Amino acid sequence: MLKTERTLLRPFTEGDAEDLYAYAKDPRVGPIAGWKPHGSVEESREIIRTVFTSPDTFAVVDRETGRVIGSAGFVKPHHKNACPSSSEIGYALSPDFWGRGIIPEVVAELLRYGFEDLGFSEIWCTHYEENHRSRRVIEKSGFLYAFTEKLSDEFFPDRPTCFYFLTRDIWEARRHG
Repeated sequence: MLKTERTLLRPFTEGDAEDLYAYAKDPRVGPIAGWKPHGSVEESREIIRTVFTSPDTFAVVDRETGRVIGSAGFVKPHHKNACPSSSEIGYALSPDFWGRGIIPEVVAELLRYGFEDLGFSEIWCTHYEENHRSRRVIEKSGFLYAFTEKLSDEFFPDRPTCFYFLTRDIWEARRHG
């Protein structure tokens, strides 16, 4: 389990399905991140069983209420030339918690965990060109813009995707500088 000032990051359990569904059914959440809104609590439970069991994928839990309000963690990099000791951060958050700086707080802890505990030499983060909220998170988190490439997902063919990276050396220099 990882901790931030306002959240706990822990593995998902099937008991989190209702909390996951509460935000994953919202059409403002999934499509901007490349997945369709969840259609039922059972679909959310299946996502927990199949997608969120991946190592280093976490439920974002509000420390005040104990509710799951998002997901965050490491995913396989979308960039085909990423080095072998790299990963990519992905995240989603309930719109009820947007604009509070929660995901930048979570990303800061994931960067620490990824560089210090998992030994990554670089970490990537992406957003679809139209996802301005995610762009702000990535920029606040200190990632450097690399390039934009068109990727296809189930919603959009040839969707412009912006790629950012951060190396361990840059991250450490900023922490100690």
